[in-house]
Amino acid sequence: FSKPLEEENFQHLKAVQQLATAANGVWSKPNVRRKTKIVCTIGPSTNTREMIWNLAEAGMNVARLNMSHGDHASHQKVIDLVKEYNAQTKDNVIALMVDTKGPEVRSGDLPQPIFLETGQEFTFTIKRGVGTETCVSVNYDDFVNDVEAGDMLLVDGGMMSFLVKSKTEDSVKCEVIDGGELKSRRHLNVRGKSATLPSITDKDWDDIKFGVENQVDYYAVSFVKDAQVVHELKDYLRSSNADIHVIVKIESADSIPNLHSIITASDGAMVARGDLGAELPIEEVPLLQEEIIRMCRSMGKAVIVATNMLESMIVHPTPTRAEVSDIAIAVREGADAVMLSGETAHGKYVFSFSYA
Repeated sequence: FSKPLEEENFQHLKAVQQLATAANGVWSKPNVRRKTKIVCTIGPSTNTREMIWNLAEAGMNVARLNMSHGDHASHQKVIDLVKEYNAQTKDNVIALMVDTKGPEVRSGDLPQPIFLETGQEFTFTIKRGVGTETCVSVNYDDFVNDVEAGDMLLVDGGMMSFLVKSKTEDSVKCEVIDGGELKSRRHLNVRGKSATLPSITDKDWDDIKFGVENQVDYYAVSFVKDAQVVHELKDYLRSSNADIHVIVKIESADSIPNLHSIITASDGAMVARGDLGAELPIEEVPLLQEEIIRMCRSMGKAVIVATNMLESMIVHPTPTRAEVSDIAIAVREGADAVMLSGETAHGKYVFSFSYA
């Protein structure tokens, strides 16, 4: 009774594996048996020669440079160290990924982190240079125009939340719904809305040119809303004779209706679950992750699952059971890579993950 089903499953898995081989071809370390790759974000915890060497030996396949933080000088240091490692260890090549900042809306600088309690009033303003216990600047001039009373404003993908109560010409007054510690330059989302900003900003173009000059392997393009952005970037890369793969980050509500054309135009996709879960109902993210992975595999495109993979290990030496299950699900669904962000950029237990 079960044999026809077993044969059908076997043929399906065989076909999927053939597509996986095509997708895995764009990743480093082709001689490694482990199919699912590891992308590590390099930051203050890992930007030294010793740490990069140790990451590479522990299993890092791709070193990610997050252009939302640091400057070209600090990123150049990392690029040079990775290339030095590759030159010395030719059978264990580490790829380089430049992750563009994109059209992010962020809060301004604060003299020190402030703790906000539920029910407290707090104001976001488009005035520059404001950073007090009751008000902070926002880097987006149309912020006031984009929000309305009743909107839910999320900080860092929902770590804190604010209900918009009213607004003036230059400020948005909110009530703290989920409190916590607000730090400088935090990412802001309005639930169910995308900012009316260009997908590739002037800063992004500077960072893209920086990547071309350094012959990096990948661009991870933030907040891609349509395929036109991908075509524009690929045209530029062709004109620059740059052989760089374009990974689209699916993290905007506007990208979902255009998912097929966006992935078709790209070399791969990243399921950026943090912002995706901030702009869309969080319960939809697991289904979207599965759909994006399935779509990428059907096209032979690489796919990365990112955000909160081992978030607890930024401050704890072992992962939660849920995090282990989350990674296992991503692997079983067919992800070509999982990505670590704060875990390796500024975490306290960088190398524990390789034994988890």
